[in-house]
Amino acid sequence: MQDEASAFAGGCGPVAEYLDHLAVERGLSSNSIEAYRRDLGTYVAFLDRRGVELRDVTRADIEAFAMARRLGGYAVSSVERSLSAVKGLHRFMLREGFSTANPASAIKLPKKAERLPDVISIDAAAALLDQPFPQTDAGERDHAALEVLYGCGLRASELVGLDIRNVHLDEGLLRVTGKGSKERLVPIAGSAAKSLQHYIYSGARDGLAAHARTLDECPAVFLNKNGGRLSRQSLHATCERYGRAVGIEGLHPHTLRHSFATHMLAGGADLRVLQEILGHADISTTQIYTHVDRTQLTEVYLAAHPRA
Repeated sequence: MQDEASAFAGGCGPVAEYLDHLAVERGLSSNSIEAYRRDLGTYVAFLDRRGVELRDVTRADIEAFAMARRLGGYAVSSVERSLSAVKGLHRFMLREGFSTANPASAIKLPKKAERLPDVISIDAAAALLDQPFPQTDAGERDHAALEVLYGCGLRASELVGLDIRNVHLDEGLLRVTGKGSKERLVPIAGSAAKSLQHYIYSGARDGLAAHARTLDECPAVFLNKNGGRLSRQSLHATCERYGRAVGIEGLHPHTLRHSFATHMLAGGADLRVLQEILGHADISTTQIYTHVDRTQLTEVYLAAHPRA
């Protein structure tokens, strides 16, 4: 097993080839690849301690690995993620001829407790977006960023990755690059479109771009104080700061995406249309918002019915 561990560290062998496959063929993000790398590194180290080669792994070895993770105090979601990586690796090894069987084929992933996404109310969203923003370039940027997060349901990475060339306000569309580098068109209208247009054409974005440390202009829509692309960390801090100002603690960019989806469904949006806007590969991911809507319906019913 020492040879396999060294091959993993040295960038060759089935684990390294699987990671390359995920990056090149599947188009996973660098963050996802690193998560797979950590989980599979833990798995390889576990097998090394048991003296088991990857090609000789049995179902019992994988079940022992899962048990060790659970006994180690890891959350169900962490155990599921690790096992998902292990199952993917062994499928790849069988397909590519690294092994003659898939010992993980019958392994079941642990069942996660369903957790409904955090959402804010329509009134809370209005309070957040209608609050007075600083009359500065950064303030105009922050207002536009929050409006687009809620108005278009973008992920944080999609918002900070948005480039000027992909903003088509005259057509009411944004060309967004989502997970797996997949592009989709997202409609933008109303206050989100007005706020974004004002930020871009009022001189606020140009004011931030003027602070760039290089002569090459950054193509990003949302710029930081140095004229470069706004980071996800800065966007998170922005959401928290403006949320706290109107009494919403711990506001996260993804909360605004969840709220967009929930409010769209409550307003009568078709589930398939919403799936397309959100960029979900599987309709089952979008269906979580129908559960949120049902929860709200139940709350309204309990509050309003005289004999509930």
